[in-house]
Amino acid sequence: MPIDVFMTQLSPTMTEGKIARWLKKEGDMLESGEVLAEVETDKATMEVEVVDEGVLHKILAPAGSLVAVGLPIAVIAEDDEEVPADYAPANSESSPVEAPEAVSSPAVVAPAPVAAAAVAPAPVAAAPVARSGRIKASPLARRLAKQKGINLAAIQGTGPKGRIVKADVENASRRGISLGGATAAVAPLPTRPLPQGPLPYHADEYDRIENSMMRKAISRRLSESKQTVPHFYLSVDVAMDRLMDLRGQLNEAADGAFKLSVNDFIVKAVAKGLVDVPAANASWTDSHTLMHKHAHISIAVAIEGGLITPVVRFAEQKAMTDISAEVKELAGRARAGELQPNEYSGGTFSISNLGMFGVKQFSAIVNPPEGAILAVGGTDERAVVENGAVVIKKMMTLTLSCDHRVVDGAVGAQFLAALKKHIECPAGLLI
Repeated sequence: MPIDVFMTQLSPTMTEGKIARWLKKEGDMLESGEVLAEVETDKATMEVEVVDEGVLHKILAPAGSLVAVGLPIAVIAEDDEEVPADYAPANSESSPVEAPEAVSSPAVVAPAPVAAAAVAPAPVAAAPVARSGRIKASPLARRLAKQKGINLAAIQGTGPKGRIVKADVENASRRGISLGGATAAVAPLPTRPLPQGPLPYHADEYDRIENSMMRKAISRRLSESKQTVPHFYLSVDVAMDRLMDLRGQLNEAADGAFKLSVNDFIVKAVAKGLVDVPAANASWTDSHTLMHKHAHISIAVAIEGGLITPVVRFAEQKAMTDISAEVKELAGRARAGELQPNEYSGGTFSISNLGMFGVKQFSAIVNPPEGAILAVGGTDERAVVENGAVVIKKMMTLTLSCDHRVVDGAVGAQFLAALKKHIECPAGLLI
């Protein structure tokens, strides 16, 4: 019996993927664990491994195609199996996969047509899932999925050997997942045709760069955040003299064993501040406000083509040197495109630091469902009044962006006060 290979969700926010390239061609024998294809998601380009062994009978989505999660991308046949001439993969008739169109002008690259399901993010899947007859799922999970109209092909099972169990379906239902059954229609997004004839500008006046999956995801998520999240902003100036002195002493005493950055101190101070003011460590859902018990800090890292937010988990429990090593390791692998979905999802609070670029102050956009994000400016010398006298101190401006649905003004102010205390008395961060 032929096996359909589906586009699975390779990141928490992924609704469609772009086939970067196929590592196998039609007619190749496939063995479990081999890399079948590379898929560009909204976060990174990831490898899709072979799960069902056999022969790659047909590639349905050529390189460059955009495919919605839950739609088929290839068909695998068992060795020596005759595939019927009229065989149609699940979803293929109602939702065909379209390849990118060619364009005559060398100065313009036509965007690929997009086939996207209008769905909320589903649980993360790590590999292709077989069609309905081949999906590993308990009978109860199958019945429940059928009742709720959920496509099992888009769910990653947590049971033995990846089997989908009742809890997986219930979790998908709670998060609003409904990719439909095997024949559910998924309408492609409308595309605007490219202008015909000569362009209105000279070709050398600009470069036309196709938007990556990551750039599209950034556009979508940040636009949604600014349009739907009621932002408000609070700023505070903090004295950095003690922190900078302590940092210098610790790095000198380390003799190269480690090197703490200002950002490492900020991460630890934020974690301690969230312990002091737990109401600031919250996130919003349509039905509940989630009050998190641990500080899982998302760190904004600039990478080629966009940014990503690897997460330092249980930051309130970790020593400064451990935080420093983890941040460096995560940032390095982020820039190399090697992070796994679980390493950049599940944060409860974000930090964006532009101080190293000479930025004095800025306001960041909340990263839903997190309730707040801290924008960190640079440290510079300023004239301040202290005990009635003007003195020169090293100062930093911090700006907190809050989702007013979960973090009220008083809570935000209390958190900034706690954060200021930890930064200005940095020895406490080492305890």
